[in-house]
Amino acid sequence: MDWKEFTAKTVDEAITTAMLELGTTADNLEYEVIEKETSGFLGMFSKPATIKVKLKKSVDNIAKDFLEKIFKAMEIEASVDLIYDEESSQLDINIEGEEMGVLIGKRGQTLDSLQYLVSLVINKTSESYIKVKLDTENYRARRKETLENLAKNIAYKVKRTKRSVTLEPMNPYERRIIHSALQNDKYVETHSEGEDPYRKVVINYKKFNRDSKYSRSNRDSKSYRSNKDKDYSKNYSKDYKKDYQAYRESKEKKLQSENA
Repeated sequence: MDWKEFTAKTVDEAITTAMLELGTTADNLEYEVIEKETSGFLGMFSKPATIKVKLKKSVDNIAKDFLEKIFKAMEIEASVDLIYDEESSQLDINIEGEEMGVLIGKRGQTLDSLQYLVSLVINKTSESYIKVKLDTENYRARRKETLENLAKNIAYKVKRTKRSVTLEPMNPYERRIIHSALQNDKYVETHSEGEDPYRKVVINYKKFNRDSKYSRSNRDSKSYRSNKDKDYSKNYSKDYKKDYQAYRESKEKKLQSENA
């Protein structure tokens, strides 16, 4: 950020004015006193204090300064709210304004591009990689819900038709949402094909489902045939012979008793 001048009755008041306008605290500011306040005789001919201020170089300040320049060039009025978590090395940025549709773009492409540029700017001077998440009007959450519903609907179609479906090209973040939404589905599987920015998710019917269904029906059929041909006729034949032999023996005994 370039130096900016502020004037007030005193140096302290000038610093306070700078904090309010820049939306930060005193520890994030660098300032120099150009002219201290003076008080003349009986309050006459007094002069206000003038200071020049700029934001210290920190992750959130660098991002905020970059975005404000972008918005100025685009003639968009927007406010920027930043939260930097040093422990997880993540910078969350939320933008508020009246023309956010322009920043979102078709399927969030402009928002993704802006997020990518901010990431490049802050990681250029950072010793470790900082992850950037840029959002507006809760677009990320709404888009995630839309993609999860899409994944489930397409999965239903794949199960019904047993034919693969290829989705439209998506960025890595959106592809991960599709993969995650269907990772526990027993009947479909997903993979990505192609090269960015045209890389797509493909949803397939799991091969083992087709094989297992065929094998099961085939196995049942074989089992039926083998059981049918296995022992029943043989057992039936043995039982019949035994019964017939017993019948003849009983008949012979009866005849012998009648002739006696």
